[in-house]
Amino acid sequence: MLLRRKFLKTVSATAVALSLGLGAAHASASEITGAGSTAVFPVLAKWADAYKAKTGVAVNYQSIGSGGGINQIKKKTVLFGDSDMPLTPEELQAASLVQFPVVIIGIAPIVNVPGVKAGDMVLDGQVLADIYLGKITKWNDPAIKRLNPRLNLPAMAITTVHRSDGSGTTFYFTNYLSKVSPEWKEKIGSNTAVNWLGGMGGKGSEGVSSFVKQIPGAIGYVEYAYAKQSNLAWAKMLNKDGKVVVPTASTFQAASAHTDFAKARDFYVIMTDQPGATSWPLTATTYFLLRRDTPKAENAEVVNFAKWFLNNGQAQANALDYVPLPPKTVQQIEHYWKVELGL
Repeated sequence: MLLRRKFLKTVSATAVALSLGLGAAHASASEITGAGSTAVFPVLAKWADAYKAKTGVAVNYQSIGSGGGINQIKKKTVLFGDSDMPLTPEELQAASLVQFPVVIIGIAPIVNVPGVKAGDMVLDGQVLADIYLGKITKWNDPAIKRLNPRLNLPAMAITTVHRSDGSGTTFYFTNYLSKVSPEWKEKIGSNTAVNWLGGMGGKGSEGVSSFVKQIPGAIGYVEYAYAKQSNLAWAKMLNKDGKVVVPTASTFQAASAHTDFAKARDFYVIMTDQPGATSWPLTATTYFLLRRDTPKAENAEVVNFAKWFLNNGQAQANALDYVPLPPKTVQQIEHYWKVELGL
């Protein structure tokens, strides 16, 4: 809660009060309204603060989850939505939307096991899937002990925690589990919201982390920058190449190196479970969504903000363990704006 208040304070210094809500997509040239992903919120708050100081233009962003961001941009109540789940080209066309990547993020499992600190535990995709399927129910299960022979794991019941709102973080988490577990793919599948087999649902990253902190034996998943700044006990992962990796900007970058935005229509790319000895398996991308039918001048306000942080926001991103997009991708995005929005 303290972390979220800190970020809200940062944004409120650069934007109109968040209590104004989502009702004014076309407020004024000095205000940009947006809504969506909680995963991008830490860095977006920093960018908003710096952009306000430089240009006088405020960014009023509602951190309500990717599902909410998609809904709000479709309803025309904000100038941009942010979703960690990319929409397919067909979905974009049907909704008169465009999308472009903003920054590369990493998602990490978080745990509350007595005596286990951040980075102590190793998990893999199959174990994660079996935990959330209810097949592994205690922390001293042999499958977990095999990955952690040096940890003194208690015979403590596992409580699973998931997002209760529509979430791009959930999309990537379940997408990854669908790739590594045929049973998960068949029974649960992948989306921003799925039919979980029990467990507790928390709203936003804040809700998930709060439950994990409060409940001994709990496990959840959040964007890594959020886990790090909240002092949550994140777990290492065994990746596709069978190597134990730590969530860092370099392992997210290693995973992203195996993808090519230039070959993807509307930048539709999924980065989970990439090969490579140093690739983090839960690497993702967050996207801005804009409407084609929004007045050109108003879309230009969002594009100007995006152009600024894509070219000047690397320091803020790196400081929070996000991965800025490479210059080549930024050039592709700027060309996309010209072609799709005339900007």
